This record gives sequence, structure tokens and C-alpha cells, in this order.
Amino acid sequence: MAPIRPLAILLALAVSDLHGLPWFVNVSESQGPGARLWSFSFNCSSGTPSLKLLRVQPPSPFFNPPSLAPWQGLYVGQLTLSSSARLDALAVNHYELQLQVTCGREVIEGPLSVNVQRDPDRAQCTGRFASPAGEAIQVPETVAPGARLYTLLPGLELQGAQANITSAQDPPYFPGPFSISGQGWLQAPAQGLRGQAPKLFRLQVMLTWGRGRHCRGELAVRVLPAPASQLSFPVRSLSVSVPEDLAPGSVVARVRARGEDVRYELLAPARGPRFSIGRADGVVRPSAPLAVAVTTLQVRAFERLRPGPSVQLDLTVNVTVVNRWPPCCLPALLLTQVPETAPVGTPLGTFTCEDPDSPGSPLRYQLRARSPQDLASLRLRDRVLEVNATLDCDAPGACFQLAASLLVLDGGQPPMSTEVPVLVTVTPVNEFSPACAPRTFRVREDAGPRTLLGSVVASDMDYPQAGSEFHSPGRPAPFAVDRLSGEVRLLGPLDYEQQRLHQLPVLVTDRSQGRGPAQPRSGSCTVAVEVEDVNEHAPECEPPFQELAVHASPGSSTEVTRLSCRVPQEPQRLAFSYSLVGGAGQGRFRLQGAALLHEEPPSGPPPPAQPRTYELLIRVADAGPSAPHRSTTATVLVHLVPRTASAAATSTSGATVPAAAAATALLVTHTEPFWQPEPWFVAVLTVTGALLLALGWLLCRHLRGWAQGLRAPSKPAPALLLTSIQGTEGSSEGFMEAPRMETPEAPSSIRSLRHFDGRAQDSRTGGDYLFDMRTGAWRWL
Repeated sequence: MAPIRPLAILLALAVSDLHGLPWFVNVSESQGPGARLWSFSFNCSSGTPSLKLLRVQPPSPFFNPPSLAPWQGLYVGQLTLSSSARLDALAVNHYELQLQVTCGREVIEGPLSVNVQRDPDRAQCTGRFASPAGEAIQVPETVAPGARLYTLLPGLELQGAQANITSAQDPPYFPGPFSISGQGWLQAPAQGLRGQAPKLFRLQVMLTWGRGRHCRGELAVRVLPAPASQLSFPVRSLSVSVPEDLAPGSVVARVRARGEDVRYELLAPARGPRFSIGRADGVVRPSAPLAVAVTTLQVRAFERLRPGPSVQLDLTVNVTVVNRWPPCCLPALLLTQVPETAPVGTPLGTFTCEDPDSPGSPLRYQLRARSPQDLASLRLRDRVLEVNATLDCDAPGACFQLAASLLVLDGGQPPMSTEVPVLVTVTPVNEFSPACAPRTFRVREDAGPRTLLGSVVASDMDYPQAGSEFHSPGRPAPFAVDRLSGEVRLLGPLDYEQQRLHQLPVLVTDRSQGRGPAQPRSGSCTVAVEVEDVNEHAPECEPPFQELAVHASPGSSTEVTRLSCRVPQEPQRLAFSYSLVGGAGQGRFRLQGAALLHEEPPSGPPPPAQPRTYELLIRVADAGPSAPHRSTTATVLVHLVPRTASAAATSTSGATVPAAAAATALLVTHTEPFWQPEPWFVAVLTVTGALLLALGWLLCRHLRGWAQGLRAPSKPAPALLLTSIQGTEGSSEGFMEAPRMETPEAPSSIRSLRHFDGRAQDSRTGGDYLFDMRTGAWRWL
């Protein structure tokens, strides 16, 4: 065969389009060591280049490192076969070489594909069969007739060679002739080898092919006796499932038989084999793409040294459908809403799911929720999502949206699933009526308009609370309730004396928190308003002025008088407080309720020897919870008469005064009418009074000097008579006789008509005159 012509390729490193271009070389398997496979030339102006063989796939020592030499300004690279090269297209027909060219800083790598082609004129004997020592095999006597014992030359039928046994095969020595098939297999005699142990058969074999070429080899066949075999499978049958997309060469199953140096082979199916088994390891692999079907394989196991005895195993391979697609569901997303009053079992949605890989196959459904509360509120029954528990949205954060998902799983391999999101909105329903608690407010009867009495507090079990409205139905009342805030305010005047308690009905209406056409709900309660009494009038005492005479004696306690007071405008007010506010008389008088008591302590200072007059001011105020407290002042004029002075005066005059007359008090009553003028009149009256007062003062000074010049000292002072003037009734009373009293601090002239005691006094002698009503004459004391 002519040598391969060199492939001259000009490699320009500056041209990037040539970088990485593949190169192909075809070589005949008849090429021997040192044969040139490939050459090329290139230009490198950047120093000395280098050429390397980086790797060979599959790894092989058949290739020498490439050589590089300069030639006519260029560099020529060559690749040759090594001394150990033995190319065989039946063993390896393709090699992939990776070359690297370096020129200065430029580095280029490229592949070189070497294709080994068959040479029809070349055949050779390989293996130990063609060696000088030959090949020796052992065959049990139980081997099957015509069984394959040895392979002389692989691919013998492709080379067109013929194999013949040239050694003698006489019947006395051989049970029958051994034969070689067209595939190069040594086969057992047709009669078998039973009973031939332990014979050794030496066979001389000659291989011949075209043009008289041939080779010889020797094969020794030793027949072994058949021992008691322990060969067996643990089980008689085995079943496996594999997906239909299992790639050829993948592991389907692994069978194991008990025995020594066990070998495995497939007996069935004989036609269209889609599976193969490893002869030594028993691994069953697919040899072609699989189809969905059930295939039963018969696996035979035998020992290498005793190929006769064997055991069989039935391997069932179930090719299943590959699960490529997850289940498809309708709806793919469930969004719905349900009122919180929906009963248990209310359907929310129905799911229809199917597996595209296996229509009609059963699916599994699982309901998953975001929280345990959501899972407790929903349930899945026969692909229908239902309400599982009573829903309640009447608490903060109780429920607004129930988030869950429906997980649908198929039964394929690998299992695939689809998740359908579920979002259920729970809408609130106005299912509870608002309520308000009864309240009691207190207000003063003098409170002004718009006074805030308090607020009505409403509660509603519905959530969220959108607020309540307040109304006060019925007839108009002096109170008003704010519609939004529930504040109760006063509108009109109050009168404690007319009505002390007011009942105000309040109607509370919610604003329909629920969605939909639900009507608002309402509730009611009663607000009680208690009117607090306010004292508007001062008490009045009858009489407002009293003048009394009391006999003083040591160690005695005498009730001087008892005040009688009341409020005419409020007759129901009966509680009063009494207190001395002036003229206490050095502790000789005290109040016990409405009674004025005079006390002379036995160990205290002695009572005065002369009569004394005490003017006591008693403050009378209304008592009770009402405020403010109004008061009035009653005046009591007490003449304290010692018992010794009274007895001496009686004996000197020679007249007998009845005890009743001596103890009877003289009452002077003066009623003053009340008149409240207009403010402008008061101002005018004040100015006019000031002018008259100034004029009167000037006139008084002028008259006082004129009167002193006309006064006659020999004439007694005129007697004075005091009458009691009744205010509006016009009645008058005479003065009753009062006991004689001496007041050291009393002036010589009568100080006031209000405190006149019925006695006349001589300005010259200082004596007192008393008008005796029985005789109608003045009597000097």
C-alpha cells in the first residue's frame, strides 16, 4: 500500500480564522512502526517554535512525539507511529490527538483525528492460541454437545479466513470430531464429552486466507470430571421495574448465583434482543432504547471450568411510563370568599385534576395550610374544599384570609406534584346587636346649657367595629345625646324641686360592619340623671330679732330661747346649722342645735353684780349635701340680770311685779320690705345720696351749735315712746314692762329704735324712767 502523502498546511498564526480548525487523517491498519501519519509546514517569525502532542484518546502508545524541523524558511512538523504500534481496525478504529503549536507568545491547540481503516488482505493470529506454547482450556465432561468451547480468532468471518483442525481425530481416541464454526468458535463434538474425563485432546489448527497466507496454532482441551455442583440462584424468579427513558448501557438488574467462577448468559428472548448481561458480573443492561412493555428474560448461570451444569433464572423487566409532566388541575388558583356565618360543610370549590402522562390514573390530594388555624377551618372531601369549622371574625386577628394549598401527587416515577394555591376571604357579618350599659349621671340644678354630664359607652361583639350611632327617641327632654360620641349634654334648665330624677332612653345603632345588604342592628339602654339640689334661698328666722332677760345664778344652765327658721320657698328643707358668730359673752352662752343656752360655771368667775346686756349674732345656714350653703344672721339681745339686783330693786319700789311679767320678754318686730331696683336707678340713687349726705352733715353741724344755746338745764328730758310698726299688716302692740337693767357702757341717749327697751332716762340725773302700762304713768327708777 502506498504511503500517505504528506499533508502540507500553511499555518498563519496571525490569521484567527485558521485557529482551531479540525484536521483528519486516514491510515490503514497495515501500517507498521515508523510510518509517517501526517506532516505540515508553517511560518514563525517570533523565535523558535515548538510542537507538542498533549493527549491521545483513547490512550495508546502507538504514536511518537511529533518532530519539528526548519525547511526553506518554514518549519515542518511530522507525526509517526511508534515501534510498538499494532493498528487493528476491529479493536480501535478512531484516535483523537490534541496538538499544541507555540510561536513566541502565540499558542494554538488543535485536534487531529486518525481513522484506522480495515485492510482486507491482512489477517493474523492473535492471543495465546498463536503463541508457541499454545492455549489450554478445561472442559467438564457434562458440556452440552456442540457447545462453544473457545474463540480462535474474533471477526474471522469478516476476514474471509478458513480454520481447519489438522491433527488426527481417530475414533479410538476421540468421541467425535471437534469442529470450528465460521465465526471462529471451537465447538464440542456432536456426541458430547461425557465419559471422556480426564482425557487431554491436543488440536492443531491452521488458519488460511487469500493468496496462500496462513498461520498455525495449538489448542489443548482437558476434559474434567463433573463434580457435585453447588451452582444455584437464591431465587427462581426476579421482577424489576425500569423507566422507559433508561439509557442504553444503564443497570437494569444484577443477578447473583452461588458457585465458583460463575458465568452468565441470556437464553431468551432469542430475537430482537434489547438487553445484554455481563458474562462475569451478571449485570443486565439495555442494549437499545426501551419501549413500555413487560419482558421476561431467561438467565443461565454456569461455572467457567464446568460449563455443562447450569441453572436458570426468570427475570421480568417491567418497563414503566416515565413521569414527565406533573398533574394538571382546574382551577389552577382558587380565590373565593365566604361569610363568617357559613355553616360547616359549605362547599368553597371543586378541583378537577388529571395526569397528562397517564390519563385516568389515580391521584392523591393533600391539603396544606399556612397555620394550624387555617387548616382547622378548611377540609377537603372528595376533591371538594369545604368549611370545616365555624368561622369567626369577631376578634382582632381572628380571621381575614385563610391561606392554604392543595398538593396533588401522581403515582409515576419519579413522583411529581402540583400545588394549587387557595385563598379564602372570610367576610364579616353583622350578626350581633350593639349594647350599652345603663349609666347614672349627677348634675347640679344650676348647671348651664351644654354642660357635659358623661358619655354612653356602646359595645359590639362584631369585629371590626365601624362605630355606633346614638339617638334619644321619645319626647323632648332637657338633655341631648351626641350621635357619634355618645356624650350626654344638658340643654335646658333643671329644677330640683319639680323633678329630681330624669330617665333618658338611648338607642344605639351600629353601622352594619358586615358586607352585603345586611341591615344595621340596634340596642338600647337607659341613662338616669339625678339632679343635685342647689340652695337658692337663705333661711328666714321668726322673729329675726329677739330681746330677752335672763336671771344669772352660779352653776345653772338656762335655755334662753330656741330659734325657729325655715326656707319659705323650699319647705322641704328642714336641716340647718347654727353657730355663734359675734358677742359670745365670754363663754357664757352656747348653742345646742337651735337652742341658745346660758351657763354659769360654779367654779368660774362670779356673775356680774350689775345687769349686763349681750348682743348675740347667730348664723343660721342650711345643712345637707347641696352647695353652696346660704345663711342668715339672727340677732338675740340678752339682758343678764343678777338675782340679788332684781330682789333689791323690787323691795325699794314697794311695788310687786308679777313673776310672769318679770320673765316676759319684750319683742320688737320690724318687717322690712325688699325691693330690688334697676342698676341705673341704684347708680343715680348712690350719687344723689352722696350729695344729700354731704349737705346733711353741713346742716347738722350748723344746727348742733344753735341747739346748745337754746337747751334749758332745769327742764327734764322729754319722754320717749316707742311703738312697734308692723310692716305690711299695719298692727301695733304696746310695750310690756321689763325689769330694770343698768348697762354701764350704754350711752345717755337712745341709740336705736331697734334696740329700745321701753325706758326713759333723765339727762341730768342719769335716772331711768319706766312706763307702767297698768297705771298709764312713767315711773322713775
